[in-house]
Amino acid sequence: MQVITRDFFLYLSKNKALNRAAQNWGGNIAAGKIVGGLNFPSSIKFIKELNEEGLSVTVDHLGEFVTSTSVAKERTEECIKTIEMIAAEGLDSQVSVKMTSLGLDIDEKLVYENMTRILDTAEKLKIMVTIDMEDEVRCQKTLDIFKDFKQRYTYISTVLQAYLYRTENDLNELNQFKPFLRLVKGAYKESPNVAFPDKADVDENYKKLIKTQLLSGIYTAIATHDDAMIEYTKQLAKDHNILPNQFEFQMLYGMRTATQKKLVKDGYKMRVYVPYGNDWYGYFMRRLAERPANIAFALKGMTKK
Repeated sequence: MQVITRDFFLYLSKNKALNRAAQNWGGNIAAGKIVGGLNFPSSIKFIKELNEEGLSVTVDHLGEFVTSTSVAKERTEECIKTIEMIAAEGLDSQVSVKMTSLGLDIDEKLVYENMTRILDTAEKLKIMVTIDMEDEVRCQKTLDIFKDFKQRYTYISTVLQAYLYRTENDLNELNQFKPFLRLVKGAYKESPNVAFPDKADVDENYKKLIKTQLLSGIYTAIATHDDAMIEYTKQLAKDHNILPNQFEFQMLYGMRTATQKKLVKDGYKMRVYVPYGNDWYGYFMRRLAERPANIAFALKGMTKK
């Protein structure tokens, strides 16, 4: 049943007609509920509310798989302006960005030019930029870009996905850079040739990655809504005397808000992933596909006042 549900929402995420309809009439429903707003300035008030409750943030301008050079440059400008506004407003926020939004599928030189401009600004203003991980086909290119920039910039991080077979090796290779990593289970539909098809195997691999990274002493983000993984991380930290300031939890905006606040109250760092922009529909469907329990969280978030 879980596989059927996942495939159904992944199918919906790629439906162009529904995506266009969502952009035309759904923005106001999503804004302030599952996305910050339709642009970054309209998201600032929601970010400030989260900060006032002790929650840190990372923001992401929605939209990926860009096939136009001009659009990739527009996304670059948007990211730079967002970083500048974060600094100007004094927000406790980082930035997440997908390489396909900067032109990964167009030209490698274009991606490097765009990312260099973003990181030059981020380095100057001391704002962390996380390279979001996409599907497995783009995984190696994304990691190569990260490794290259990590040798020259401090304020850069990336994401590893537990459902891929390759990820344990990727983690071991990356640790020479002592990187700030976000560990996730993974949300794209992948072939069993490259990804664990069974949830139990993904969970076990996720635990292995969390343990490896926390015991290394490298600051790590555990991005999950799964209570079992949260408790596993907390117990691991307790058993090995790992202080709460050596890692953070991350969750999606509008989902499990009570749990987010409880973690802050208990002394843990909690960062909320706040996307913004018109392309909210595909993002929303993938989150529902990622974990069936997200459906209930999302409906609750969408209907809150």
